[in-house]
Amino acid sequence: MNAWRVLVVDDDPVFAEALALALRRRGHQTSVAHDGETALALAVEGDFAAAVLDLRLAADSGLRLIAPLKAAHPDLRILLLTGYASITTAVEAIKLGAVHYLAKPAGVDEILAAFGREEGDAAVAPAEEPMSVDRLEWEHIQKVLAENDGNLSATARALKMHRRTLQRKLAKRPVRE
Repeated sequence: MNAWRVLVVDDDPVFAEALALALRRRGHQTSVAHDGETALALAVEGDFAAAVLDLRLAADSGLRLIAPLKAAHPDLRILLLTGYASITTAVEAIKLGAVHYLAKPAGVDEILAAFGREEGDAAVAPAEEPMSVDRLEWEHIQKVLAENDGNLSATARALKMHRRTLQRKLAKRPVRE
């Protein structure tokens, strides 16, 4: 991959700066934003080739930034990076225009390789075992949350769950497969 101008959007300033530094060490120019508003302002000002976008930006969703970023730069290669990976958010990110979706922790080499991929990999082997019940619950919650456009109250009602219980479940890291 040639040197690109990369927009890093993550609400964790330490992670965002570390990733930006690692990208700069590999010859890429970077700009960092810690919220959606700043990211969109930078996108309008600059000519970016790629963006690393966190799924959870404080109280907002990085999914909501994909369309405006693509509107500002139609050829922008967006990679969604998250510590809260789920099938639902991965599918939605790709539908919205992201080129790849990675779960944290992901190294800079893995991120750059994802930007360089043009097509999917049909040789990826399916999982050896089905998901655990805890992981299935996490996936179902994410699906219902997406169906309710991120509205916690509506999601809690749809799941027949107390809102605070749902908040506690969402505050936890997803169960590893």
